[in-house]
Amino acid sequence: MIRGLMMGMVSAAAVTLSAAAFAQDDRFGTAQEARAMLDKVVAAVKADKTKALDMFNKGEGGFRDRELYPFCFNISDGKIVAVGNPNTLGLLGLDRGTLGAAPRALGLAVYDAAQKPEGEITEVSYLFPKPGAGADAKIPVPKASFVTRVGDLGCGVGYYK
Repeated sequence: MIRGLMMGMVSAAAVTLSAAAFAQDDRFGTAQEARAMLDKVVAAVKADKTKALDMFNKGEGGFRDRELYPFCFNISDGKIVAVGNPNTLGLLGLDRGTLGAAPRALGLAVYDAAQKPEGEITEVSYLFPKPGAGADAKIPVPKASFVTRVGDLGCGVGYYK
């Protein structure tokens, strides 16, 4: 009887610890939160494109949440016009096609996703280093971005899987 009770307690502890180990790390946004931010991005661009791009670049108005942030580029020439990540503001004005090898392929995939009809959302998967990963900060991990066309812009929001 005591042995059965002990086994039950050990099993319950194992299930509890397993659930905690696989729980979403709240330091990083979820796919649902990224998609919700993209919906907010679309509404902001449609309401006032200039103001929206300024807010995205400054991370204001709820457009920077942990590592979730919007990015936008011109459909016509691929030039990056907004990026909510303060570490990559140097990309503003660059053509997504002039980036290095891996970012260039990512830039092309994101650009292709934005060529679809307005309102259609595409999830683009790729590998990207995760912020705050300490010694592993340069090791790419799975990430995805929801991308859509908004008028003459392609916009997206990415999240770590």
